[in-house]
Amino acid sequence: MKLDGATVLLQWSAGGLLFTWVTTRRREVGLGYGWLMRSIFGVLAGLGVAVGRVFEPAGWDAVVRDAGLAAVAASAGAALAVSVARRRDGISGFPPALDLVSPIAGAAGLIGAAEVAGGAYPLALVRLLAGAAFLGVVTDAMLLGHWYLVQPGLRRDAVIELNRWIAVVWPVEVAALLWSPGMPQVFTGTIDDGWDGLLGWVWVVSALTTIGLVVVVRLALKERYYSAVMSATGLLYLAILTGFGTDLVARAVLAP
Repeated sequence: MKLDGATVLLQWSAGGLLFTWVTTRRREVGLGYGWLMRSIFGVLAGLGVAVGRVFEPAGWDAVVRDAGLAAVAASAGAALAVSVARRRDGISGFPPALDLVSPIAGAAGLIGAAEVAGGAYPLALVRLLAGAAFLGVVTDAMLLGHWYLVQPGLRRDAVIELNRWIAVVWPVEVAALLWSPGMPQVFTGTIDDGWDGLLGWVWVVSALTTIGLVVVVRLALKERYYSAVMSATGLLYLAILTGFGTDLVARAVLAP
């Protein structure tokens, strides 16, 4: 399963915007949070188009991937423009369904990206979709934790929900990477990671640490004091590192 920059940026931006919708649909978090998320992931998607066209040109499958990236960037920009235009109406003036357009476009782009990745197509597609959700929700949870500095009166339900979604997506992500040919073959020696199996252990530690951090974050958020949210955000920083390790280390090792 080939690891390429444009596909990773497509996964990251589409997954991040999917869980932006999960948060914005609650109509609790201030408009600025949506502006921040659409800007970040829209730029990542735009960067992905450049990476795909300049450094990784290929056939129709890459064109589908890059068209998906362009659609993600454009729809994120459109949702941002609508939100800014209706800012006087506050969070009630923005239709959260607009935030669903980008992840849908991203999923369509991943259909082409799965062909670019190589290997068994159904397995590649499942891995890319699961990875998109996984990378997106971990990133969004950390960024939302920071938003409590801007909106300290915000209820904790929003970040608790994203943390819960990490726990839901994690077993799907891990199972997809365990499916043969997958990470178990690294330990049996069928797949050579080039480091005598060391990268396989790095993957195991990353995966287990990620779900462990999810548990600790939930425990931290049960504390009454505001500092608990900041502690949880710090833990989610670590979860981003281990989450990306879980997905990208495996993708690198399993590359054909």
